[in-house]
Amino acid sequence: MTNQPVPGGDSGLGPMGDVQLLAAMLRSDQAEVASYARVLSGALAQALPPGMVEIDYQRSVADRLAGRPGRAVRLVVHGENRDLELRQAPKGGIDAEVRQVVRGVAISRRSVGMDDWLQALAQDVARAAARDTAARQALERLLRG
Repeated sequence: MTNQPVPGGDSGLGPMGDVQLLAAMLRSDQAEVASYARVLSGALAQALPPGMVEIDYQRSVADRLAGRPGRAVRLVVHGENRDLELRQAPKGGIDAEVRQVVRGVAISRRSVGMDDWLQALAQDVARAAARDTAARQALERLLRG
C-alpha cells in the first residue's frame, strides 16, 4: 500500500491540485449531513472501496411506510488509520470529527472544522485512488465533471 495522491494529469492541476479540487467540489453549498451522504453514496462512492462509507439514517413512520431510507444523520468514512465522522448537530449544522484508529480501536478523537474534515476526506479518497486502478478512473471521471 502506498500513501501517494492521485497521479498528476487527471485535472491538469497535479496531485495536490486534484486533492484541493475534490475538497472544493465537496465544500460547495453543503450544509447538512444528508448532502454529504448523497455525494458520498452517489458518484463519489465509485471512487471508494466497498465498506469505506457508513451512513446512519433516522426514519420517521412516513419514511417507513413509503419505503424511503430516511434522513442521513451520521456519516463515517473509514480511511487508513483514521475515521472521519460527520453528525447532524442537535441545534442544526454539522459536527465533524477525526478519529485515529489502530486495529479497529479509536485511540484519539478531535473535533475539526469542515474545511479540515474535507481536506482529510480528499486525501483519503486520493490515497484510495492511488492504490486501485478502478477507483482512480472513477475519481478522474468525477474531477472532469
